[in-house]
Amino acid sequence: MSVTTDSPHHGQHAGRDYWFCGARCLERFRGDPERFLSPGPSTPEDPDGLYTCPMHPEVQQVGPGPCPACGMALEPMELRLDGKEDTSELDDMTRRLVVAVLFATPVFALAMGDMLPGRPFAALVSPSQRVWLEALLATPAVLWAGWPLFERAALSLRNRSPNMFTLVGMGVGVSYGYSVVALLAPDRFPAAFRSDDVVAVYFEAAAVITALVLLGQVLELRARRRSGAAIRALLDLAPPTARLIGADGEDRDVALAEVVVGDRLRVRPGEKVPVDGHVVDGTSAVDESLVSGEPIPVSKFVGERVIGGTVNGRGSLVIEAERVGSDTLLARIVKLVSQAQRSRAPIQSTADRVARYFVPSVIAIAMITFAVWALVGPEPRMAHALVSAVAVLIIACPCALGLATPMSIMVAMGRGAQLGVLFRDAEAIERLQHVDTLVVDKTGTLTQGRPRLSGIELTARYDEAEVLALCASLERASEHPLADAIAEGASDRGLSLPAVEEFASEPGRGVIGRVAGRRVAVGSAALMASIGARPGELAERAEQRRARGETAMFVALDGEVAAVVAVADPLKETTAEAIAELKASGLRIVMSTGDSETTARAVARGLAIDEVIAGVLPEGKADVVERLQQQGHVVAMSGDGVNDAPALARADVGIAMGTGADVAVESAGVTLVGGDLLGIVRARRLSRQTMTNIRQNLAFAFAYNGLGIPIAAGALYPLVGWLASPMIAAAAMSASSVSVIANALRLRLSGLGR
Repeated sequence: MSVTTDSPHHGQHAGRDYWFCGARCLERFRGDPERFLSPGPSTPEDPDGLYTCPMHPEVQQVGPGPCPACGMALEPMELRLDGKEDTSELDDMTRRLVVAVLFATPVFALAMGDMLPGRPFAALVSPSQRVWLEALLATPAVLWAGWPLFERAALSLRNRSPNMFTLVGMGVGVSYGYSVVALLAPDRFPAAFRSDDVVAVYFEAAAVITALVLLGQVLELRARRRSGAAIRALLDLAPPTARLIGADGEDRDVALAEVVVGDRLRVRPGEKVPVDGHVVDGTSAVDESLVSGEPIPVSKFVGERVIGGTVNGRGSLVIEAERVGSDTLLARIVKLVSQAQRSRAPIQSTADRVARYFVPSVIAIAMITFAVWALVGPEPRMAHALVSAVAVLIIACPCALGLATPMSIMVAMGRGAQLGVLFRDAEAIERLQHVDTLVVDKTGTLTQGRPRLSGIELTARYDEAEVLALCASLERASEHPLADAIAEGASDRGLSLPAVEEFASEPGRGVIGRVAGRRVAVGSAALMASIGARPGELAERAEQRRARGETAMFVALDGEVAAVVAVADPLKETTAEAIAELKASGLRIVMSTGDSETTARAVARGLAIDEVIAGVLPEGKADVVERLQQQGHVVAMSGDGVNDAPALARADVGIAMGTGADVAVESAGVTLVGGDLLGIVRARRLSRQTMTNIRQNLAFAFAYNGLGIPIAAGALYPLVGWLASPMIAAAAMSASSVSVIANALRLRLSGLGR
């Protein structure tokens, strides 16, 4: 089997189909794909679906299991839309923890009996009987309850990928195995292993360490469940059923999965909208805080779009389904956040580089510790050497280091989703904190993006109704929000709109086509110049409209400018507040728009925008971003239209309005579901808090191992005569992981504003 590219590959091994990762992870596994195979994609016969590792997202396999790289429990790549979750790993670890505790507790009590007041076990069992009883009780705790730990340790050795389970398996295995041999064949041990002619056993250490490691696994799995609670809460917003209006006009309840595009559904007062669609009958007010974050209901009339998961008010609505199942906005949000939670932040590379050499270094330190104690330690030397070496192996488990970044990213992604901020990947959340310049589009970003026809200026020889009808017919074929305003304005006047032929769009300039036998062009002065049409006296009237903040477009019929159509697009209610907060945080704001200089400056006048660049074509917006980057700025670009996509892709962080074009959303690293610029304020705060949280986790993990390993090796023994027990080391190891997880979960309570 061979690999030649970076993309995942399909192959066969032992008669089974497999998927394995590309060169990125093969480098980690020394280029041998046979050591990093995982079963291929799910099929209808295999309902478990694909699972992946939160620390190594390149790992994919069908069904749950341990990660071949780090041993961590895999999790589903995508949450099921019915909200059900697989808890088999948590349930299994919980059962094993209960068994381990039940058996480890009496083992510990027997081993420590001589230290208890009155030595309560001395009269009940002899020393030899006590040791056999310890062995009997410790065996199920270690070999059954701890079996997954040994499996993962063996997997790490087979893959030549040492991890925390390598150290746990070695530590527990040495303690238990040594004790069994000491019990069955004590005469095989030299005098150096004896104390008062008795070979010490460590069944209690093996059993208690197993219980503590399992406790850490259970706490970790529960914390990972909580980190996905925000996504499951989103899934819970979708109702399980919908009220379908049949062909006979009768209503019946059907499962949400049975709804198809084109179905008509009734949404009664107080019910949740089942799928994305548009209103075909009725009026109401819908709570869309799921999308916008705003608690004020939005009025809905015939033709208005509604979103699945939002809550209907007091009116009754009939909607036609447009997007169902995995195509709904809610499902896409869940998928996007799930993917983002598995991505890796660049800061993770620091932990990766350390982890690559960490476990081999710890094994070397444990060997050195054993040798030093065995050669120069106090009697019993071999017993002290064994205890210290096992303590080093246990306390140095790199689980806290491995969890430091992924846990913070997972929690931050979920928190962002709750607030209407979706990050495409972890890199976007890390980069956003460094942004010092924000480039914003005007239409749909600063403004509402729902402009209205505000007026039309004509030359004397043309009729207003005729020009508006021809203009609206052409614009009806365009996706631009200004085009919708003209078409709606003509519809409001009761004008009939003829069909369009030979339609062509020139992004940033306008549209051209043939309507009712006439050649029609609508757009900027640049478009007029390209077809040889001169605005003449209408140029000044267009400029007057622009000075009032309106967008003025020329209309040419058969190569002659016939009119100026003006459209007004008011600012969003939150724009001024958002711009003020962004500037206060140190951002430089640049407006880049395809609109005219006069209109752009009229819009920007009350917003204290630092720089206005008007009349920019789509490729020109990308050039603006590149120019700022060449000046040394870290640039974020915010936009919502097709013409913004190149700039969104070129920026260090692209920020798309979720209410905009799909191509803009696909080109961006951050999506604001509600299309509100205050979302950028929230995203920036979340970015900073997340990166601070990650640095805290990494600092704690490094400090923990920097202090714990020397103590476990016996550094304090010459000073205070204290030697770390492997059980204390296991408790400290579990506590370190839990501390990192608890710190990451604090992000769920982050105050990021509304």
